[in-house]
Amino acid sequence: MSAPVLHVIACAHGTHDAAGRVVIDGLRADLAALLDAEGPGARVHEAYVDVQSPSLDEVVAALPPGEPAVIVPLLLSLGHHVHHDIHHAAAARPDTIAAAPLAGAGDDVEPRLVTVLAERVAQAVPAGEAATSDIILAAAGTRAADGQAQVHALAGALARATGLPVTAAFGAAATPRVPDAVSRVRAAGRRAVVAAHLLAPGYFHDRLGESGADAVTAPLLPHPLVARIALDRLRSALAEAPRGAAGGR
Repeated sequence: MSAPVLHVIACAHGTHDAAGRVVIDGLRADLAALLDAEGPGARVHEAYVDVQSPSLDEVVAALPPGEPAVIVPLLLSLGHHVHHDIHHAAAARPDTIAAAPLAGAGDDVEPRLVTVLAERVAQAVPAGEAATSDIILAAAGTRAADGQAQVHALAGALARATGLPVTAAFGAAATPRVPDAVSRVRAAGRRAVVAAHLLAPGYFHDRLGESGADAVTAPLLPHPLVARIALDRLRSALAEAPRGAAGGR
C-alpha cells in the first residue's frame, strides 16, 4: 500500500506588489523542487494569511479527509499570524500540524538568515564606507514579545557577523520605528544603512526607502538558503509531531 500524500501548505503573508508575488512564488517553487528531489509523496499548496487568495482557511478546508498536512509559514518570525491564524488553521483539521516560521520558534538565531542579511549588507555598503556606517535591522513589526525578541537577537548576530553596529527597528506595531532609528544614527554623524528583514518587495520595503536612510538593502529573496530553511522547518515539524499526526513518528 502506497504512503499517503503529504500536503505541504506553503503559507505566505500576501502582498499587492507584483514583484513581491513573483519572489514568493519562486520561494514556493524552490521548496517544491527540494521536496521533489527527496522523492514523490509531497504536494505543495499555495496559501495566504492576508491580502491574497486562496486563504489559509480555504486551503485547509479543501484538503481530502484523512490525508496528513503541514502548514509551513513563509514568514520570518513569530507574531500574530503564526500564533493565531496558522495555529487555529492547524487545530481546525485532524492530521494537520504547523511548522515554525523561518526564524524558528525558540531563542536560537537561525544562522542562515544571518548569512543572507550579511550578504545584503555587503552589497549595500561599499568597503570604504563600512567604518562610518551603522546598520538598522528593519523588520515589519509585531506586538508579540517573542517575535520582537527574535528580531533583537538577530540584530546582535548580524553585528557579530559584519563587525558593524546593528540595532533593531520596526515598520509598525513596535518601537523603535525605522525612521526614528535612522534619525538617531544620522544625528550622531554616521551613515544609516537599513538592512531589510523582509522576504520580498512590497509595502514595508517601499516605506524603508522613505525613512531617510543613506542606503536600504534588497529583501532577502531571492536566495536559495531561504527555501532550505523552510524545508528544515517542515522536517522538524514532522519529526516532533505525535505519532500518527501528519506523518509524525
